[in-house]
Amino acid sequence: MPFEKTITVAITGASGMPYALRLIECLLAANCRVYVAASQVAAIVAKQEMDLTLPARAQELQDFLNQRFKTTADQLQVFGREEWFAPIASGSNPPDAMVVCPCTMGTLAAIAAGLADKLIERAADVVIKEGRKLILVPRETPFSAIHLENMLKLARLGVVILPANPGFYHHPQSVQDLVDFVVARVLDQLAVPHQLLPRWGESES
Repeated sequence: MPFEKTITVAITGASGMPYALRLIECLLAANCRVYVAASQVAAIVAKQEMDLTLPARAQELQDFLNQRFKTTADQLQVFGREEWFAPIASGSNPPDAMVVCPCTMGTLAAIAAGLADKLIERAADVVIKEGRKLILVPRETPFSAIHLENMLKLARLGVVILPANPGFYHHPQSVQDLVDFVVARVLDQLAVPHQLLPRWGESES
């Protein structure tokens, strides 16, 4: 069965590792091919927030995620931080969309400035120049004027700025419900179907 979409998920060192892993899980469940790139600090955050040890090497991380989500390398591939031959590094083979989740202010600033000395920033640059959808999920608070100016610059280019701000009108009963709220908003932007929570105006039944 062909994959519905190809989505790049970049994981950086901002707080919010549960968002990233839940997003990957939902994309795989929706029959998307997922390309993953993780920053060095992402592993530190995973250990701090989830007591999860993420392997440093791309192949080992790929094996870890494939085992965790019970999928294969055909559907989920991990690329190293300087793996310039990765498909996401070239405009000749762009994904359908890219999500940086969670997104540090440093990564956001680098993307806004057009820097591309790491694979994550280069992949984002490719998505922008090829006119594909780029979604950034910052968790920082409060935002400084520098952060807001960088976000505005990117928003004017069509980048979706989707802060990890969960709502409460769906009466969340757990932390997982709050995580799913944010992930649902990302999936909506990607036009990926899901059943994470009821739509506004719809009953839970």
